[in-house]
Amino acid sequence: MPSGAAPSTRPVPSPTIDRWLVRTPGSEDVARLFCFPYSGAGASSFSGWPHRIAGAAVHPLQFPGRENRLAEPPFETYEELVEALVPALGPHLDRPFAFFGHCTGALIAYETTRRLAGLGLPGPRILFASGQIAPQHADRDPMLTMTDDQLRAEIVEFLRERGIEPRPDIVAIGISVLRADLRAARRYRCDDPAELACPISVVRWRADTRTDPDLLARWSRCSTRTALHDLPGGQHGFGDAPTELRRLLGSWR
Repeated sequence: MPSGAAPSTRPVPSPTIDRWLVRTPGSEDVARLFCFPYSGAGASSFSGWPHRIAGAAVHPLQFPGRENRLAEPPFETYEELVEALVPALGPHLDRPFAFFGHCTGALIAYETTRRLAGLGLPGPRILFASGQIAPQHADRDPMLTMTDDQLRAEIVEFLRERGIEPRPDIVAIGISVLRADLRAARRYRCDDPAELACPISVVRWRADTRTDPDLLARWSRCSTRTALHDLPGGQHGFGDAPTELRRLLGSWR
C-alpha cells in the first residue's frame, strides 16, 4: 500500500466461500441464481451464460476435485458435498434466490434444498431441474453403466461442441473427474423423495435421446408445484444459455 493511503474498508472474502463461488456475491444483487454443474464438469460449464438473467445475479458453483479445485479430493457422496456446501452458501441467502441444476447437478440442488429446509434456513424460490430424471429413479441413469470408452467419447463430443480441441491430457483429466463423480452418483439413493416447499421447473431438451421423458416427469413427486418445459436443443444446449432457457429462468422474478 502506498505511504499515506487509507486502509481499505472492503471486507476480505472468506477463502472457504471463494472456493465454492467463482464470483463473490455483491450487496448490489437484488436476487441470485445459483448454478449446479453436472458430473465431470465445473463452474466453467456456465461460462457462456450472462452474469445476470432477468436481474438475478448468476453464480456458478465450483465443486472440489475439478478446474481450480483440481488438487482437492473429490466428494464421495452427494450428502458429503451438500454438508460442505451449505455453510458456504449461508451468508448469501439474504436475497431471493433460485437453484438451477443440470443433469446430476439437479440432484445436488434438490438435496441442498432439503438440507436448507432441515436446518431452518431460507430455501430457493424455485428449483430448475434440467435434463435429469427424478431423484427416486437416479440409479437408472444410463451414464452410470457406461464403459471408459463411452465416457471418453462423451468428453470428446462435449469439448468439440464447446470449440475446445480434445487433447489427450484434457481428456485424461476429464475422465478422472467424471469417474469420481460417477462413483458418488452410484451411491445416491432417494427411494422416498421429500416434497419441497418450492416449485420445480423441469426442463426436457427435445434432442436429448438419452433421458427418459417418463422418468423426467416423475419430479412431480418432489413438489406439489411441478411444471415440465420442452426446450429445443440437445442436453449440452444449456451451456449457451439459449433464449428459451433464459426466458424460463427469468420467470420466477
